[in-house]
Amino acid sequence: MSELRRDPIVGRWVIVSSERGGRPTDFEPATPRPPDAFCPFCAGNEDKTPPEIRAIRDPASQPDTGGWKIRVVSNKFPALNIEGELNKRARGIYDIMSGIGAHEVFIETPEHDRTISTLPPDHVRDLMWMYRERLRDLEKDRRLKFILIFRNSGQSAGASLRHPHSQLIATPTIPKRILEELDGVRRYIDFKDRCVFCDMVDEEHTFKQRVVCENEHFISFTPFAARFPFEMWILPKEHQPCFKSIKDDQLEPLAAVLQETIKRLDKSLDFPPYNYVIHTSPVNSEINYNYHWHFEIIPRLTHVAGFEWGTGFYINPTPPERAAEFLREVEL
Repeated sequence: MSELRRDPIVGRWVIVSSERGGRPTDFEPATPRPPDAFCPFCAGNEDKTPPEIRAIRDPASQPDTGGWKIRVVSNKFPALNIEGELNKRARGIYDIMSGIGAHEVFIETPEHDRTISTLPPDHVRDLMWMYRERLRDLEKDRRLKFILIFRNSGQSAGASLRHPHSQLIATPTIPKRILEELDGVRRYIDFKDRCVFCDMVDEEHTFKQRVVCENEHFISFTPFAARFPFEMWILPKEHQPCFKSIKDDQLEPLAAVLQETIKRLDKSLDFPPYNYVIHTSPVNSEINYNYHWHFEIIPRLTHVAGFEWGTGFYINPTPPERAAEFLREVEL
């Protein structure tokens, strides 16, 4: 069973996961990965994954068989487990609790060589729908406090398989990064009586310098203080604290902006490794209506090194204005 341990100095919780330490690829030198000899996520290998939690599939087909479009399964090597009690306790000066949560995998397509940028638009829309539905379902578990949906694309971005997939981890405590964002939102509200994210949307839409693409409902841009080259954020133009609240008629516009953003990244930088995460308001606590959910897309083009680890400062060699201009110039 994994554990959550709290750093008593900065308040950061860390997952200590012995189950994931058993993976054969852990701690091996980073070498180019050969083509997958066998992929458990491909069509026909449904019995090689944990049982389906949910799927979009042909109504005539059965769970854990062919005929599916998107499948959600438990992670075979979970960072946190759904079964058990939190068992919060002290160990001397330290705080500890059992590794309770959820860890799921979204198998995005039966086709091994697809990417977000090459999937049909309606398929990306359905993936956004599945993200929303899993959030809505998991928030019913009162032990959970935060749910992160994320995608690791490429070996150096942390993907253990090439097959298109994203993941979800639900935690019994709110991560420090999210608490910092919530605190920043509150301070901005106290000072200006407005949502800082809404002000960012208005600024980027008005001046266009850092906009990558946009439509009626969503905007994609390189943030003013981007930490990494070609970092991009996607925000709803309407104030929405929770991703679970996205309306049905907004799923297609979201998919369109996300897909165009990734297409521009893939075409301009030849399919670089990247991560994306969805930051949304915590669950099972008072909804922070001042928060504003958003995607953060982080290409893995540079390495975080000693200065960054030691100070929390990031060194970005590419001005976000130049990155946005470069991405806009790509012909799709």
